[in-house]
Amino acid sequence: MAGNTEFQLLRCGVEFFPALIAAINDARHEIFLETYIFFDDPTGEMVATALAQASQRGVSTHLIIDGFGSKEYPKTKLDALKQAGVKLLIYRPSFLNFRFLRTGLRRLHRKLAVIDRQVAFVGGINIHHDFDPGFREPRYDFAVAVRGSVVTDVLNAVTHLWWLVSWSQLKSRYVRRAALLKYASSPPPSSSPSAELVLRDNLRNRHTIETAYLEAIENATERIIIANAYFLPGKRLLQALSDAAGRGVSVMLLLQGRVEYFLQHHASQYLFGKLIDAGVEIHLYKPAILHAKVAVIDSRWVTVGSSNMDPFSLQLAREANIVAEDAALAKALADDLLAAIQSRANRITVETWHSIRIHKRLLMRICYSVLRFTQQLVAPNKPPFVL
Repeated sequence: MAGNTEFQLLRCGVEFFPALIAAINDARHEIFLETYIFFDDPTGEMVATALAQASQRGVSTHLIIDGFGSKEYPKTKLDALKQAGVKLLIYRPSFLNFRFLRTGLRRLHRKLAVIDRQVAFVGGINIHHDFDPGFREPRYDFAVAVRGSVVTDVLNAVTHLWWLVSWSQLKSRYVRRAALLKYASSPPPSSSPSAELVLRDNLRNRHTIETAYLEAIENATERIIIANAYFLPGKRLLQALSDAAGRGVSVMLLLQGRVEYFLQHHASQYLFGKLIDAGVEIHLYKPAILHAKVAVIDSRWVTVGSSNMDPFSLQLAREANIVAEDAALAKALADDLLAAIQSRANRITVETWHSIRIHKRLLMRICYSVLRFTQQLVAPNKPPFVL
């Protein structure tokens, strides 16, 4: 517990989806759910059914999905949700347009839910089946169920975005409800300074998650464990990790061991050399796709959320992470990460790294250069505000 906030760590979708669906089934008043991907598979069907049933029994049910991440979800099923009474918004549905390079990648990447203003879910798990084709283990990912004052912060975040998207799309029937939630209810601010919801957007909160990571890394004295699916941080984060290792802090990175996206995978590996030479341990997760965005620093600081350490998350997308000073949550997450590092990952040693052939190093460099060039096109230093 951090202050008056309670956490339950949920490991992978096999723990997250039953907890989420149970909370939706128990809802009596109000549901908000945000997700990047809502997929048409058995898991998506279970969540959609739970939302529809909640709406039909009189629960005010809100679902907002990303227009790109959920673009494959059938319109017929979206219409069925609406017919069941679910209030539905699509975040930036028109993503293929002449402004695509500047704004098309600015997505809703958050995964948030609030049920009856009593429990919130924050993490990195999308609404889709937990097991990728060809893998016997689920995607390695995390979420937390939160109770206490931080739920108010999550509620304010989801109702504000609902209000904003409703206005931008002229959904007047939704605006009135969202305005009532945000402005008339006036819930008290969080009284738990040791736990907070940290948001990233393209206006006031452009660097908040990156700054939270930097401050924690720079203040680390014993141990840093980071699990990150898409690892392509900028110079400040890379330097902070190297500096931490240089002053004797144990720095362990658990990263993607499977090629999910070719360009990103090899660009990420281009960064490994300097980190390994600085004393940072790099471990590649092998049993399944790694999708986690979590970290534990020393024995108390912990973050769980949707933000990767890459330009998409740190400079483009709307993201949400819980950041807490909580010994019990930190221990539970650290124990899981260390077990994965010790038994389900391969370490890249100094010898392994320096034995990599020149043509593969060249491939890494090319992929890194392409991604960094693309980053300059889609994420200029001072991007215009877009929803």
